[in-house]
Amino acid sequence: MVDWKEQPAVQQLKSILTKEIIDSIAASRDDFSPWSLDSFRRSRGSSSWQIDGVGDSVLSNATAEDAIPTAPDFQHDVSKALSKSDARNLGLPSKDKGHKAEFASTNTDEHQLLDSPEKLARRQLRERRRERRARELIQLDYEAQLKLENAAIEHFKSVDSAILGKYSIWRRDSDNENSDSLVRLMRDQIIMARVYSIIAKSKNKYELYQELLIRLKDNRRSLGDANADGDLQHNAAEKMKLMGQTLSKSREELYACKEVSQRLRMMLQSEEEQVRSLKKQGAFLIQLAAKTIPNGIHCLSMRLNIAYNLLPPEKNIFPRSENLVNPNLFHYALFSDNVLAAAVVVNSTVMNAKEPVKHVFHLVTDKLNFGAMKMWFLLNPPGKATIEVENVDEFEWLNSSYCPVLRQLESAAMREYYFRAGHATTTSSNLKYRNPKYLSMLNHLRFYLPQVYPKLDKILFLDDDIVVQKDLTGLWSIDLKGNVNGAVETCGQSFHRFDKYLNFSNPHIARNFNPSACGWAYGMNIFDLKQWKKRDITGLYHKWQNMNEDRVLWKLGTLPAGLLTFYKLTHPLDKSWHVLGLGYNPSVDRSEIETAAVIHYNGNMKPWLELAMSKYRNYWTRYIKHDHPYVRSCSVSE
Repeated sequence: MVDWKEQPAVQQLKSILTKEIIDSIAASRDDFSPWSLDSFRRSRGSSSWQIDGVGDSVLSNATAEDAIPTAPDFQHDVSKALSKSDARNLGLPSKDKGHKAEFASTNTDEHQLLDSPEKLARRQLRERRRERRARELIQLDYEAQLKLENAAIEHFKSVDSAILGKYSIWRRDSDNENSDSLVRLMRDQIIMARVYSIIAKSKNKYELYQELLIRLKDNRRSLGDANADGDLQHNAAEKMKLMGQTLSKSREELYACKEVSQRLRMMLQSEEEQVRSLKKQGAFLIQLAAKTIPNGIHCLSMRLNIAYNLLPPEKNIFPRSENLVNPNLFHYALFSDNVLAAAVVVNSTVMNAKEPVKHVFHLVTDKLNFGAMKMWFLLNPPGKATIEVENVDEFEWLNSSYCPVLRQLESAAMREYYFRAGHATTTSSNLKYRNPKYLSMLNHLRFYLPQVYPKLDKILFLDDDIVVQKDLTGLWSIDLKGNVNGAVETCGQSFHRFDKYLNFSNPHIARNFNPSACGWAYGMNIFDLKQWKKRDITGLYHKWQNMNEDRVLWKLGTLPAGLLTFYKLTHPLDKSWHVLGLGYNPSVDRSEIETAAVIHYNGNMKPWLELAMSKYRNYWTRYIKHDHPYVRSCSVSE
């Protein structure tokens, strides 16, 4: 019976040695020691098994490989090493009867056996095989390393440093890998100090607790609002050193992995709750800021109103009134209560028009801003272009018996929705739908263009938060292919499709509209008023507005109503006519802005507000008349 550890060795020997040799080795083993080929070599091996310069008890792998001959040679050497009786018993041939003499051969004979041509040739072959294998392994290693480097380079190219943040190791503009390391270290120290202070207090280590509070206070004061090492105070290094000593003492007295990890998880949850709360407050404040009118614009309106009321009646008339109903000219509709915004739209359009004399602007505002709007353009006429300013409150046909949205705005339910104090959803996403602009008919007047301008065939509708950068006369020559509305589609992202604006759980919506249909943009729309009248677009709008009295089809706003009214009646314009997103998207491509005919500040960050994105604001402010005395006196900032 052979021990299980010895079985693999036995199987390997059986493939090399004959049964007779194995039996001989087994018979000659020591009863009290394990048998092995090495013990047989020491006791009966021939001189060819002995290596010069190496003791009997040590045999390296490489030398052992050289010392072991092939099976026929091995059998021959063993036959010489065995005694006569053994050779006779095993049936091995004995070429020399003087085995004892051979057994006691000199070192010269040993070297001759080791350096025989056959052995030397085999050794050289083995060396060449080893060298070839080493070269192959080196080549494979080089190729693998090259693949890893190429993969790392490709991954580096795919990483967006703007998303990963300021302290990312992948940041492309990071010349120093230790950049801002002191700021990061101080923040880490503050986090650990907060953890240890909680643990120290819970374990009644009041002295250590007080020391940690002092270090926290000092480090926070030194850190301040710094985001880079250069912004730190001069004593920051000393404060970090003292904090490090206190943290080392705390770690020796308080550290327990489980407790520290629990405290860190609690802190993380608490910070996440604070972030959520701050996001809600931020959304509320942004919506509140979007509703406000800056002091400069309010001052400008007041000054203009006063001047208009002092103006003699014969001087408040615009010239070239005959152009207002000429269908062969280029007509624009602009509905706004913001004097400065309307002035930018008109100025930018006229300044970029090839033939300003052919352009006619139809402005409609409310009663509160009518005097200011008219006075501004009386003082600052748009060159050779024609302009008129009207008061929406003087449109007698626009009343609650004719207009469903007016009737709904006057209802008790709508007043409750808008004006009830402490509304439960004040900080929700629905806050934007409570913007006062939705109470103004100026926002809904776009659905009554044929009623406002009955003698016109085509009209270009413009929002007051746009800037015109090119001549727009080409829009009147576009073939709308029988459609009513020409607009730029906004279906590049999924959130601009119909299902993001409309309630498809309602059967009226689900039955009549495709949820994946492309939305389109209000802000610059060319309308064919002949097709409008032919298809009774205003009546279609009234139908959907009546069905949405309880806001079950869509929330407040004019875009969902427009999507329903002009469904399958909108011709897509080239995107270069109208580029959107300057009021909410900080990553609009600059080349798209520069080549666009119209840029649109849709979103909350209007260019006249303090929360506007400064990188886009210059496109708007360049069309303000900063040298006007009213603009200077009201400090309308650039």
